[in-house]
Amino acid sequence: MEDLLQIGVITSTHGIRGEVKVFPTTDDNSRFRKLKECFIEYKGEMVPVKAAGCKFFKNMVILRFDGIDNINDIEKYKQCKLFVDREHAVKLAKDEYFMTDLIGLSVQTEDGRKLGVLDEIIPTGANDVYVVKGEGKKEWLLPAIKECIQKVDLDERQMTVRLMKGMEE
Repeated sequence: MEDLLQIGVITSTHGIRGEVKVFPTTDDNSRFRKLKECFIEYKGEMVPVKAAGCKFFKNMVILRFDGIDNINDIEKYKQCKLFVDREHAVKLAKDEYFMTDLIGLSVQTEDGRKLGVLDEIIPTGANDVYVVKGEGKKEWLLPAIKECIQKVDLDERQMTVRLMKGMEE
């Protein structure tokens, strides 16, 4: 499991006082209100920063960081990813997982047939869709719903699924 979790991407500056627009990559935008310590990935390094202010505009989050109060100091971080460590991550409810923890899980059916490896998660309006890459070019698109996803075992790196009607080979 990764120690740092991506929460957004800095898309551009906002004004001249060092604020940035962040496109959130989390499904809980309110988490930015409580954001204190985070990291900006810049040229392969993790730069620690402290959040000093947050506001919302359309689908974006506008952040200000301690010690950065002009556009020249923040401009270099455009298009950089923003991370938090697990300790400061949003607490998950039962049967909720961070996407980064699910990628790479071995996926099998209830009867033990190996389908492949969870390769990608596609967020949709209703529910996420798990893309499972199997042998050869076989690909499974599984809805992330209780009827389909039976068990997730992060310790064993294993997901057990029930193929719904029409999904069988």
